[in-house]
Amino acid sequence: MSTLFKYLIAACTFVSLVATVSTKAVSQGVLEGHLKIVSPRPVELDDASAATGGTETHAEYSQYPLIILSKAEQKEIARVTPDRDGNYRVSLPPGDYILDVVGRKPKGHLRARPQPFTVASDQTVRVDMSIELDHSQQ
Repeated sequence: MSTLFKYLIAACTFVSLVATVSTKAVSQGVLEGHLKIVSPRPVELDDASAATGGTETHAEYSQYPLIILSKAEQKEIARVTPDRDGNYRVSLPPGDYILDVVGRKPKGHLRARPQPFTVASDQTVRVDMSIELDHSQQ
């Protein structure tokens, strides 16, 4: 057989394998939600004006990236940073997960309850996260 013919057969075999795998691939789902930051004392805004607790700026949201862990192994799957309005959205393969805050410690300066959730193919699941800042721990 000629070398060209061998390469042609190998290429056709490879293309048919890739096509078979891609047609069997499972569609991803989507996690979306909103991050709410609660502070018991006034928060200083970017323009140096004071606000009551709970008013947030985009800089504050970016300080609290979220982590997505596999529910079974507690292994990091993805990280997502909320946008300037506190919203987040990420595509994930179907499965069971936990949404948590990066760097959250049991006795740290912020409190958040990890949120378990399940992603299904071609579905959107909404999971909102609330963080309570504890300034007495700083």
